[in-house]
Amino acid sequence: MWPTEWPAPARAIASGVDSAVTAAHAADPAGFTDATADLADLPADQLTTVLSAIIRELLETAHPDGLTGDDVRAVLAAVVRRSAAWLPTVDPGAIITALTGALGIDEAEDPDRAPSNPRPAAILLIEYLADLTDTPPDQCVRRAIAEIARGETIEMP
Repeated sequence: MWPTEWPAPARAIASGVDSAVTAAHAADPAGFTDATADLADLPADQLTTVLSAIIRELLETAHPDGLTGDDVRAVLAAVVRRSAAWLPTVDPGAIITALTGALGIDEAEDPDRAPSNPRPAAILLIEYLADLTDTPPDQCVRRAIAEIARGETIEMP
């Protein structure tokens, strides 16, 4: 399914993200938990870069005229509401962390709040935004990995 010229880590990330988004779309708590647990075995920095790129692309597709604070709040509320219907353990704080991280906003650390794992939340964001924009998630994965690879091959002046 994924290009054979991709390195093994890129194919593993693509497969893992695709499996997790598929489980989220099916509202399958057990499948989602298993798929997101498998993501923990992947290179964290590379996975986060891919997830962030996908979220940014989908946000740009959903909001071609720019993203306002109201748009961000609406996305957060919709993802929490949609996910809570089938995933009672959804962590709104993790969704905020995943979204702000994808947007490059450094969220201030709250000393009273335990750190959350934003990767499952990023999957929930991707599933919601892909459905909202009628964008096939696997195509977003392909474009994100291709763009990252392209960026790594360009020599900076």
